[in-house]
Amino acid sequence: MSVILASRPNVYTGSPLDRADGRRNDEAWIAGRMADPASLWVPVWRARTLFQGLDEGRPEAVFLTGAAASALRMAGGPWAFLGLQDDVAVFTIDISTVDDPLPLLPDAVARFEDLRQIGPGLAPNEAAVLAHARGLMHWRLRHGFCGVCGGRCEARSAGHAMACMVCKAQHFPRTDPAVIMLVHRGDRVLLGHSQRFPKVHMYSTLAGFVEPGESLEEAVAREVLEESAICVGNVRYHSSQPWPFPSSIMLGFYAEGLTEEITIDPNELQDARWFSRAELRDPAAHGFSLPRRDSIARRLIEDWAAHA
Repeated sequence: MSVILASRPNVYTGSPLDRADGRRNDEAWIAGRMADPASLWVPVWRARTLFQGLDEGRPEAVFLTGAAASALRMAGGPWAFLGLQDDVAVFTIDISTVDDPLPLLPDAVARFEDLRQIGPGLAPNEAAVLAHARGLMHWRLRHGFCGVCGGRCEARSAGHAMACMVCKAQHFPRTDPAVIMLVHRGDRVLLGHSQRFPKVHMYSTLAGFVEPGESLEEAVAREVLEESAICVGNVRYHSSQPWPFPSSIMLGFYAEGLTEEITIDPNELQDARWFSRAELRDPAAHGFSLPRRDSIARRLIEDWAAHA
């Protein structure tokens, strides 16, 4: 198979921010930007993000400034500096301790929703910033204590590090690498259905986390073999996608299938089948559905189906 290039950027990529890591430890600069009424704030509430325009079908991210941002900060939740956009500082803050966040908001028509449901309809630069904020706040909420000694940690580096107050260990945000692959053999590809899928008839690419001491290509071959008993040969990179739901980076590949007979691992899949291009181009007519449009799984499938 010839190389198939990504047809367009994946959702949640293409952030407009300069992460400005050199500014994170400048406490005076950070404090000045936090007090600046022009700075932008991305609120996160119980893993949900603030949007407006949902009822009209034109969703937009809500970035708060000035007095509205000050009200959020009074909730006392963790915060972090995300970066600069045209020299405007962008921060995020988690307000999950507040049972009802709406009184803190200046716009009654805005509401918090799951980014995964809204992301495909957003401007790409907005989706990327919101994903950045969600992933970082998830890490902050779950690393208040040291993984070495159990001591309490305090935030450092404008929210990008946690320092243990007991053993002085430093902890940093982690992203878990996961391979996701479309296995192809001739004019067909391998898709599986998991009991975890939200739709009964949805089929998607196989995927799995990279294990310690394992290359990405080795992870692709191992996961495919474990889940379907299919052996793979040549593995080609396609693209990547941040997936902060809660903390992964999806590394997309095409893998050449060397064998054809499928034996599924019932702990991972309920079914797996080979699908033709004709089936992929009209899944509804063939009684199945494809993964969500904002996923790299969908991008791998669509790019392969469009490739003659």
